[in-house]
Amino acid sequence: MTSPTYDVVAIGNAIVDILAQAEDSFIEEIGVAKGSMQLMFSPEEADALYAKMGPGREVSGGSASNTVAGLAALGSKAAFIGQVADDQLGAVFAHDLRAAGVHFDTEVRPGQPTTARCLIFVTPDGQRTMNTFLGASQFLPASALDEQLIASGAILYLEGYLWDPEEPRAAMRKAIEIARANGRKVAFTLSDVFCISRHGDDFRKLIADGLIDILFANENELLALCGKDDFEAAVQHVHGQVPVLVVTRSEQGAMALVGDERVEVPAEPIAKLVDTTGAGDSFAAGFLHGQAQGRSVKDSLRLGALCAAEIIQHYGARAEVDLKALAAEKLG
Repeated sequence: MTSPTYDVVAIGNAIVDILAQAEDSFIEEIGVAKGSMQLMFSPEEADALYAKMGPGREVSGGSASNTVAGLAALGSKAAFIGQVADDQLGAVFAHDLRAAGVHFDTEVRPGQPTTARCLIFVTPDGQRTMNTFLGASQFLPASALDEQLIASGAILYLEGYLWDPEEPRAAMRKAIEIARANGRKVAFTLSDVFCISRHGDDFRKLIADGLIDILFANENELLALCGKDDFEAAVQHVHGQVPVLVVTRSEQGAMALVGDERVEVPAEPIAKLVDTTGAGDSFAAGFLHGQAQGRSVKDSLRLGALCAAEIIQHYGARAEVDLKALAAEKLG
């Protein structure tokens, strides 16, 4: 087995986020569950909702994409595989990710549909409600995978959001095979309770079959995955099925189970909660960077908490401070 070239190679939705502030009454008006992610199934539906948005800002997003951008900002070597269309939003996405220091060279997809976009409404309490048109991202074929790139990553990181469409699901299954055949680890984030409601059986089988080395979840996602109401019961249910279980618990901090070792850290204090978009993605970046650097589980969790705290104090899912400097200041 050759030494890895990249710390993390991620596969995910290539999405451009459009963020705008909104009142709770607006979330009720458009009939979506606050704090969740809903799918839109046509560009017309996306256009109609976009027309109702207040002033917004565009920034490259997507769960796994946010994570690798965070990893690069921390100093890790990261690469991304995802599908964009040959359009303006696709060019914006590619430029932003490459400018962040992430290797990205998936070929663009000609024609329709357009590059994916996520309309994000941020309420006064900082909660984000996401409405996603998957567009071109849902047509990532297995043939677009760079097998050599996947084999060159120490960790393959996959997002549950991309499990919805058939083509990317097949691509991710193939990527898991490539990674494991080359002795690499596979990390998976459950992404959202609604993803689990649609694909929980698939996720549970991946875990039961021993295909996941590192599992990321928040508390609600873990409970949904296990079909339990008690957090500790859910932890014990998954413990033993994955070598590393990482669970975020909002203001209650985060925990990790690595073998028989259980480590917990408090949430990092913040001045003001502004926007929770990308908090889990940034946490995963911090934890994975810590592990790539050979840090302890506790330090990796603290690094994740630091990154998440930075993200939720401003709009958008990409860091606005020097994460490398922040990590050095807080952790040395």
